Amino acid sequence: MSNVILEASDLDGFLTEKDKVNLDEVSRLYSECMDLFVEYEKNQSQTEYQKIIDLYQLIGDKIQEIVAEEDNLFVYPFSAPREVRGEASRLVAKLRDPKTNHNEFVYYIQRSFELLFNLAFGGFVSDKRSYIVEKTPVNFPVQNYAVHKIPYIDDLVKDTVMCVMLRGALLPSMIFSKEIEEYSSCNHVTPFALFRIKRNDEKSESNMQYVMDLKKSYFTAEMLNGKDLIFADPMNATGGSLYTIVDYLNKNDIKPKSITFLNVISALKGSLRVIRAIDNIKVYTLWMDPMLNEKAYILPGLGDAGDRLNGADSEEYPRNIIQLIADYGSSVTDLYRSQIREIEKSVL
Repeated sequence: MSNVILEASDLDGFLTEKDKVNLDEVSRLYSECMDLFVEYEKNQSQTEYQKIIDLYQLIGDKIQEIVAEEDNLFVYPFSAPREVRGEASRLVAKLRDPKTNHNEFVYYIQRSFELLFNLAFGGFVSDKRSYIVEKTPVNFPVQNYAVHKIPYIDDLVKDTVMCVMLRGALLPSMIFSKEIEEYSSCNHVTPFALFRIKRNDEKSESNMQYVMDLKKSYFTAEMLNGKDLIFADPMNATGGSLYTIVDYLNKNDIKPKSITFLNVISALKGSLRVIRAIDNIKVYTLWMDPMLNEKAYILPGLGDAGDRLNGADSEEYPRNIIQLIADYGSSVTDLYRSQIREIEKSVL
């Protein structure tokens, strides 16, 4: 067997009746917004502008109410201290902007995953600290040293493995692994497991297929069994790709100790689905969007994050993992040298 295929119907049944009622309510509110978008696009009226703001407030309040009932779902503006929540909002606004160019998009993605690291493993988790005693360039009248306190994360990350659902998730995974390396007292560099998975975008959300190519995936049971798996992906729409991987692992008697799923933007439906379908998972998202359209695209979304990060591949000659890293250029590869060495170990 070279391909693992998950049908959308395999995801049916995970959502509760209460989930469905909540999702319908959020979708109804957002549909009202889309009606207003049509009028606002025509005349830029202050009346429609204010109505959009008011409806978004209702949507945000409803999503916050839903998330508050979930112990393993964390949304940055609902979990972080109030004084820093605006940073997430501004970052996501820049990522959504069609005028944000490639280099800016990469920069904002980097900042986004730094915030997600703080949410998942940083100061919002534990008051325990470790210390960095750093030699400085100042050596007169004596060699100077500085002491810095940082969150103690060693116990949280010692068994972590970065799991990459390829293309759009590659650079975010490298960014998050770098954060772990920088914050751990032993400069821990995560191993990398690489999965080649894509969904069939010719299909709609109701009959979607998720296809994992085992011949182009790089992982072993030994590196994953009993480990803390981290998936860092810019977007979570349906949750289907993640569930395809985890279901395959479970069916092949590969039992992770825990799973952490990190997204810049997640659809409410996709987040609820993965926490219902996957045991021992925690989901962290910088921003929660209200719904999916019939093509399973997130609304309001930000377009294809993979293409905006990596540039579009041609269907005839898609890049392999090494070519994709090479295309990042020296500014990225120099920054993530340790991570690239680990990726090379998996691939080569």
